[in-house]
Amino acid sequence: MADLLWDDVKDLFDPHTMGSLPDLRIPDTTVNDWQTLLHLVVERGWRHRYSEGDAVAPLPQAQTVLSRPADAECPRLRVWPSDGVLAIFCFYAPDEIDFDVDLRELQGQERLDVLCGFLAEIGRRLGKPVLMDPEGDYGHPVLGFDVRADRVIRLAEPQ
Repeated sequence: MADLLWDDVKDLFDPHTMGSLPDLRIPDTTVNDWQTLLHLVVERGWRHRYSEGDAVAPLPQAQTVLSRPADAECPRLRVWPSDGVLAIFCFYAPDEIDFDVDLRELQGQERLDVLCGFLAEIGRRLGKPVLMDPEGDYGHPVLGFDVRADRVIRLAEPQ
């Protein structure tokens, strides 16, 4: 059974009201959590590409990426959990894993199921919530993986 039904959450996937690139985050993380995420990407066989600026490079260790100089360009890890669904992870700091998805790619039940599965796999592996805030509205999650419920749930009331 699906974590969420499209008809119950499609308002949260409207690019006009939510912004096309909502902010996803995993709070209270460590370098080890980042490394666990990198291992999960490889283990699951998700297509991915790591880059620093325009330079594509092999996937490094989390400690190496997160200990770069403060003035260095922020590396990005693009992960495709499914064809047509892209998550872009930004290595800003060890204490929060940040990534974006494009709501225009996440329309309908099938794509919602892909997103929910992706968030759940990450949340289960880390044992932490994975939260989605509207674009530019940090700290106000509308949905996320709930560790206790062991599934993705709606966190905001319907408008």
